[in-house]
Amino acid sequence: MKMSDVIADFIGEMLSSGGGVAEVQRKSLADRFSCVPSQINYVIETRFTPEHGYLVESQRGGGGYIRIVRLMDDKQRTLLEAARGIGGRLTQNDAARLMRALLSAELLTAREAQLLLSACSDGALAEVDKADRDRLRAAIFRCAVMGIATT
Repeated sequence: MKMSDVIADFIGEMLSSGGGVAEVQRKSLADRFSCVPSQINYVIETRFTPEHGYLVESQRGGGGYIRIVRLMDDKQRTLLEAARGIGGRLTQNDAARLMRALLSAELLTAREAQLLLSACSDGALAEVDKADRDRLRAAIFRCAVMGIATT
């Protein structure tokens, strides 16, 4: 396991035990892992970003700290990752398969899944040229899942 992964896991555990908030001092964390403080910066800047569901605040100086706040829970983060993973095209069968996977993982309610499946069906997209349906379906599916994740 890479040092970055070890540090990220440690901070993740701090977030879990701290109710979604972790306050660290760069130097003490670097001493703990026998690395340079810039390694801590790297981990925080790449793993704990708003896109990953975190807010980072820092106070510089002798008593300085870095506070990391989890903005999204694991369900929201997983849904956003699923939405980002949808390619540029999505067939009706692939949409149904993905929706069933999200439903079985309890990331969507039965109602959300049914609405999503209906909105992405060939019937709903009947007015759209067949060549454009899969592209539009992917965009609808992605936007709907992101909307569910952020509400």
